[in-house]
Amino acid sequence: MISRRAFISSLLASLIVLLAWINFANPAHALGGKQPPINEPAPEFTLPTNTGKGSVSLSDYHGKWVVLYFYPKDFTSGCTLEAQRFQQDLAKYMEINAQILGVSVDHVDSHAEFCESEGLQFPLLADTDGSVSKAYGSWLGIMSLRHTYIIDPEGILREIFLGVIPAIHSTEVLARLDELMSTSF
Repeated sequence: MISRRAFISSLLASLIVLLAWINFANPAHALGGKQPPINEPAPEFTLPTNTGKGSVSLSDYHGKWVVLYFYPKDFTSGCTLEAQRFQQDLAKYMEINAQILGVSVDHVDSHAEFCESEGLQFPLLADTDGSVSKAYGSWLGIMSLRHTYIIDPEGILREIFLGVIPAIHSTEVLARLDELMSTSF
């Protein structure tokens, strides 16, 4: 007879394997919701920003590549590292006409403090109700998940990154942007 503890451990292990499979093997139905389809228009959005410009819309960046990255929370270790890496590579993004936009459920004031603390020179957007995170399949009930989307200059979604590793993510994004820019669609 199997013990209750062994049963629960087995059940949890099975659940973890299932979630990992859903998140990584089948990106159309990743943890956080259904992903928007690649090679189709990216979901439009307008969100308040820390930059003092009021709000930012995806359509504001027509003609530029957009790196739209979702993250859980300002000032946490992984989110700070990821933002620092994007900032470290910001000149490389600017050289290739790409705009970085960070999104979390934190409010504009938190984003402003985070940018000041870390020297971030790209916009952070306040998705306080999670609506944009939901539209991009990056919502986990109370926070955004660590997902990134590359959107081309015409507003077409070209790449989705799930299971992001903050320390190397900016390098991965730059490499993928290079590949995408050399491809004619």
